[in-house]
Amino acid sequence: MSTLPSASIDPVKLDRLAEVAVKIGLRLQAGQDLFLTAPVAALPLVRKIAEHAYKAGAGLVTPILSDEEITLSRFRYSSDAGFDRAPSWLYEGVGKAFANNTARLAIVGDNPMLLSGEDPAKVARANKANSIAYQPALEKIAGFDINWNIIAYPSASWARQMFPGEDEAAAVKKLADAIFAASRVDRDDPVAAWEAHNAALGKRTAWLNGQRFASLHYSGPGTDLTLGLADDHEWQGGASMAKNGIVCNPNIPTEEVFTTPHARRVSGRVSSTKPLSYQGTLIDEISVRFEEGRIVEAKATKGEAVLAQVLETDDGARRLGEVALVPHSSPISQSGLLFFNTLFDENAACHIALGQCYSKCFLDGANLTPEQVAEKGGNKSLIHIDWMIGSDKIDIDGIKPDGSRVPVFRKGEWA
Repeated sequence: MSTLPSASIDPVKLDRLAEVAVKIGLRLQAGQDLFLTAPVAALPLVRKIAEHAYKAGAGLVTPILSDEEITLSRFRYSSDAGFDRAPSWLYEGVGKAFANNTARLAIVGDNPMLLSGEDPAKVARANKANSIAYQPALEKIAGFDINWNIIAYPSASWARQMFPGEDEAAAVKKLADAIFAASRVDRDDPVAAWEAHNAALGKRTAWLNGQRFASLHYSGPGTDLTLGLADDHEWQGGASMAKNGIVCNPNIPTEEVFTTPHARRVSGRVSSTKPLSYQGTLIDEISVRFEEGRIVEAKATKGEAVLAQVLETDDGARRLGEVALVPHSSPISQSGLLFFNTLFDENAACHIALGQCYSKCFLDGANLTPEQVAEKGGNKSLIHIDWMIGSDKIDIDGIKPDGSRVPVFRKGEWA
């Protein structure tokens, strides 16, 4: 057993991560069921999650595990028609579980470049079919109906991608240490560390909500962007209250404060500052131009064809659903690592997201209908894809309804 890569993962910190996921990420309630998905490689963490969940009084923990080899088998041996199918029966059941107040936990950890050698058209078709089938469940997540959380496990395949020059055990240890540090479980009392971090993010959101900006203006290399904010938008960050009344941390780690942009009030140019890893393709040096909220021109030095396919997903794919502010001095940025995983990479820089908005990012968002969200500027789409536009060279001004400007970021830091 000592020769397995998992032996290089600190068991104490892994246990702390499971505890933080249950106590801070989910704040799981006594009697509440938990639906959990994870790669099979993450089974050690899944077991710890179940242990802490049941100690917290969980009703029933139901895990579903995925496997990289089974995923690859589909792309190598399935009939062509199979790429337009998805298990809608499963997602309908998950949607019903969420309607009955089941909590949701996702553990990420698959090789981010797993599908890099597969047919991009088949990958795109499979993703679209899955997104359509997933809608009954996604609506409950995007609407923040329930408490949910995402964490990560340092799988060997992911570690090899990040540290190709290291032997497997050393690579896994490096990735594990990076995950533990970013997730604040390298502290003696990670729960207290998260409480303090949530308080700090809460001060940022309170200041932004007090300003009531109409838009944000970004300026820097390759970027001159005016991003309108949705009517009655509300900034969120760190811990937030779901519609079921439970305060949870959806993402661990997190360094962002975020809100909903106005889907029809974005104009100008913006360039990415970090590569976007999307379904096995690295999309780099993205440059897009917006007119009236819609991307009318899109380029990339790598992965441009895949970016073009993403933008054709549906009517909302060319519009924004999220804007997030992250200082360049964030711990993940300072680590200098590219994780090839949005959960981490989005917390290294300010970012925007194509596609679906979060209805919780509105005043009284819990009581708004989808039609009211759209009327206020919220976007609807099958996708939600974050990509990074922040750096130590980016300035951001908040623009008030009267046109006056307030410095928000200077050279990538809070002003």
